Amino acid sequence: MARFPVFTIAILLFFIASFQASSATSKPTGLSMKLIRRDLLFPRNLTTFQRIRRLVQLSVRAKNFDSFPSLNQSEDNVLVRLPIGRVPESYAYVVEFKIGSQLHPVKPLMDTGSSLIWTQCEPCIQCYPQKVPIYDSRTSTSYSKLPCTHELCQGENNRLSCYNNECVYNIQYGATSRRNSPRTKGVASFEAFQFPVDTVHTTVINDMIFGCSNDNPNIDFANGQISGILGLSRGPDGLASQLAKRGIIENRFSYCLVPFHDVLRQPTILRFGDDIPLPVGNLQYTDFILYPGRNHYYVELLDVSVGFQKMGFESIPGMFELRQDGSGGSLIDSGTLVSTIDENTIGRNAYKEVMAAFQAYYDKKNFRRKGGQVEEKFELCYYNKAGFRDFVTMTLHFEGGDYFIDGKYMHYFADEEEEGEGYFCVALFKSSKTILGAWQQQNVRIIYDMNGGGFQWITETCANDHFP
Repeated sequence: MARFPVFTIAILLFFIASFQASSATSKPTGLSMKLIRRDLLFPRNLTTFQRIRRLVQLSVRAKNFDSFPSLNQSEDNVLVRLPIGRVPESYAYVVEFKIGSQLHPVKPLMDTGSSLIWTQCEPCIQCYPQKVPIYDSRTSTSYSKLPCTHELCQGENNRLSCYNNECVYNIQYGATSRRNSPRTKGVASFEAFQFPVDTVHTTVINDMIFGCSNDNPNIDFANGQISGILGLSRGPDGLASQLAKRGIIENRFSYCLVPFHDVLRQPTILRFGDDIPLPVGNLQYTDFILYPGRNHYYVELLDVSVGFQKMGFESIPGMFELRQDGSGGSLIDSGTLVSTIDENTIGRNAYKEVMAAFQAYYDKKNFRRKGGQVEEKFELCYYNKAGFRDFVTMTLHFEGGDYFIDGKYMHYFADEEEEGEGYFCVALFKSSKTILGAWQQQNVRIIYDMNGGGFQWITETCANDHFP
């Protein structure tokens, strides 16, 4: 496996441009997009607790991160801003922008665990309900299909393939063993994307590669607000990769997720390239690990601490590495709401031991265990104690830096007003992989730097990161 060398370290709405991007001749700059958090799209009569519960319930999704083979992949200086918001679905954050000559609005979910950008397209074979009108490529003069001769449609290992003289895809988002896993099928295409620069100006970027999906079985975004996926993984069809290849940005992006329990008064921002603010304080980082055929953001996890108790996993070299069957590995993924711990690690069961440490902490403090399975599917829950605030923390010890998770972001809290007797749960799920999800990324500046900086993070008040 190869790594990015580490050099000195110093989630999708867009607007229409007053200028149009063309081939790059100058230094890449930055780009930003407004992140709309899910709860902005919830019914207004829901309480904070109801919104969070619905968010967690709808987020328990099956993901097969390694079911797709790897893909291989200049404009003028552009500043584009994508607002990021929250919606009550299985991904954490959504962006909104417009595509095509008809300026058609789309609302894809931000997902760092996949690369293809896609939206539903007419004429539909099987489309899920959405409130935003479904995009129809037949009405757009800027639309064209990706030719079968394109590099992304060539070779045995590419996800795109030529069928009936069209470059098509068939992407499964669940485990391959499940017949009813969510899936999207369609035609790889080119289209003009229109991104926001600020509250007044926008910019157009022509010939962006995206998926025109007209067959989407078993996908059900319950509130109808979501039109597709905004892929941000390292694949060449991902948004950051496409913009970097054109010279619009340096190949890095960043976001800062406002806590789910906080009221989001205005969308936060998905930032690219030079538009990423210079962090103030102790920026930490770890290298990305490049596994052949994998486009996800893998990192090297050495150990885990629960409070001040270090589990001692580092005594088993490679415990969290990717295994031959595709399971294992540690990665960062905004599309996974609640973090997971691998239960199939070699030699020791990492998930079981981490959860046992949480249980020992609360049992020692004489908390009363909540029996049975809660609606949110968490395994370890306790009834509240009045005035208690000393919720235990967790630290992921990566190669090169420690990712500290405050106790309030390591737990899920159920309001007393809804349950009669309130309870809290350790916000972790078991999995065949260890994933740092969005719940444990709250109030942290997250930076993905594919230019050698790796995965970077620093604590930040994310509510301050918004459009003027």
